Amino acid sequence: MSFGPDDLAIDAEAEVERIARTIRTALATYRRKGVVVAVSGGIDSSVVAALCVQALGRERVFALHLPERESSDDTLGYSRLLTDALGVESAVEDISPLLEAAGCYRRRDDAIRLVVPDYGPGHRSKIVLPSVVDSDEYRLYSVVVEAPDGTRSTHRLTQEAYLGIVAATNFKQRTRKMLEYYHADRLNYLTTGTPNRLEYDQGFFVKLGDGAADIKPIAHLYKSQVYALAAHLGVPREIRQRPSTTDTYSMPQSQEEFYFSLPYDRMDLCLYGLDNDVPAAQIGAATGLSAEQLDRVFRDIQQKRRTTAYLHEPPVLTEQVPAIGAH
Repeated sequence: MSFGPDDLAIDAEAEVERIARTIRTALATYRRKGVVVAVSGGIDSSVVAALCVQALGRERVFALHLPERESSDDTLGYSRLLTDALGVESAVEDISPLLEAAGCYRRRDDAIRLVVPDYGPGHRSKIVLPSVVDSDEYRLYSVVVEAPDGTRSTHRLTQEAYLGIVAATNFKQRTRKMLEYYHADRLNYLTTGTPNRLEYDQGFFVKLGDGAADIKPIAHLYKSQVYALAAHLGVPREIRQRPSTTDTYSMPQSQEEFYFSLPYDRMDLCLYGLDNDVPAAQIGAATGLSAEQLDRVFRDIQQKRRTTAYLHEPPVLTEQVPAIGAH
């Protein structure tokens, strides 16, 4: 038997209706009137917003544009393109003042200066990982710095510097979620989460940031399946063709540079194959990976599952307390 992208094919119309039922059931269960969706102009939040419109109608979907001073120049344009296409009410909340007040940028820059002492105003940066496919070396993060004159340099991060950068930039996801809950409370709505299966499985989210939500409609879908739903739902072509980005650091940064081993189409196949006991030779043939490369990808998947498992966990209690309504 052959293995390939067709194994991830879905009945888009049936899947949309299944997810729509889940959204409607959640609203009825929690007695809320609608949903808030933070839209970034990316494919995942766009599909979640479109699914919510399908489930509830546009009048019960409120979209939030949440840019900050380091967002990509075209982020707001893409997210507005979506809300215009869907016809939903939306609001722009620039989170830069909140991030400034919390010390997000200052704390991040202080952490970078632990390895790049002259980092300062006018500099830009991102953090990157070496490719797991190209090398079996231990994967350590580096910071790429662009000076005001445009010259770039790469510096290996110490653990202290890496943790400091991540802790500071996590303010961005947590601040956005804080505003989502403000509007949800104001409107008596639910909040939505937008991770796809790759992100949810591999822990590519911030705990109590973009990982917090009342409902996560697409966490079971592989990224290629999200794109299939986007086409079916009529998400604007410009958004469907936009390269995936973290839109977190001041320099452009792909998700593969920061976290994932492979582009989403091949990562989907590796994750699906691993979870469904597809023979390694078939996965390798479908992805163009050698046996050695595939083994490295599998080890990277399992390592991320172990190290990010706590992101999925509820708080630890000394004694388990029955949930309200459990009796």
